[in-house]
Amino acid sequence: MTSLTGDGGVMPATTTVAGTSRRTRRPWLRTFAVGFLLWVASVLVTFGTGNSNLIPTIILLGSFLVPVTFVVYALGHADLVVTPQRIFTAFINGGLLGVLGASVLEATLLRQPSGLTYLGVGLIEEAVKLAALWLIARRLPHYTMRDGIVLGAAVGFGFAAFESAGYAFNALFTSRGVSLLNLVETEVLRGILAPVGHGLWTAMLGGALFAAAAHRGRLRLTGPVLGWYALAVGLHALWDASQGVAVWLTVLLAGTARQQRVLNELGFLPIATERQMHLFTALNWTLLALDALIGVLVLRVRWRKATALPAPGMAVGGNPVIG
Repeated sequence: MTSLTGDGGVMPATTTVAGTSRRTRRPWLRTFAVGFLLWVASVLVTFGTGNSNLIPTIILLGSFLVPVTFVVYALGHADLVVTPQRIFTAFINGGLLGVLGASVLEATLLRQPSGLTYLGVGLIEEAVKLAALWLIARRLPHYTMRDGIVLGAAVGFGFAAFESAGYAFNALFTSRGVSLLNLVETEVLRGILAPVGHGLWTAMLGGALFAAAAHRGRLRLTGPVLGWYALAVGLHALWDASQGVAVWLTVLLAGTARQQRVLNELGFLPIATERQMHLFTALNWTLLALDALIGVLVLRVRWRKATALPAPGMAVGGNPVIG
């Protein structure tokens, strides 16, 4: 096929398509770049003017930037089952249902803080996200592991966005008053860690749920699904407990006898030395990196398996089949 050029000549259609693809590829990257610049501008203007009315803008932009970037990426890979509407529904409704359910259950069941609290949080939050995904996907025409990974990630990123907004809001208030710097630091840290948190864990669980449903055409809890749920809970619990584990390891490796006694009694490191603080930071980030690496490697293997064959409604090249 050909098309006319400006001077009346003929230009191959492949050139037009290539030019269009260069302009339209990676919309998620443009979304992230524009959103990040707007967030930075909001922060600078708020610092410069002291206008507290802009604080909600900073919280929303910072909390939703990375999750929405994933949604834009997923929209570019939608098919006849995982439609843009379902992805958006999973992100908003699934994420919000997960946050509300987790808040109610954690307030009811985890009243007394203990060493098992991290495990309890993981059990509850992964369960409510799975339930939210189940509710959203219960009437799909068919199920594939690929679709489960995508919709599971959408639910997880939605959960992370709403949760991060809450953490950012709480970080604003300190014992010394309102701290915009504390808010910004919290959003930057959670934005960096967002891709290897809730979205990753729920993507693994969603893939397992849909893989089990692919054989009988309906969602159900099976042994493999419960096994993947246990893995997601374990990664989640280790992530949340990394700071406590790092404190314990720091005292074990470089602590005094008194610090060890206080740690056993109170669960924290008192009057840490500079060397101990450096060791604690290194151990904490090492544990987080190890947790993230395990999750990424596992999901990568699952994604390769899920995309070994084209998903229903998709052409071999990965483009939606229309007709």
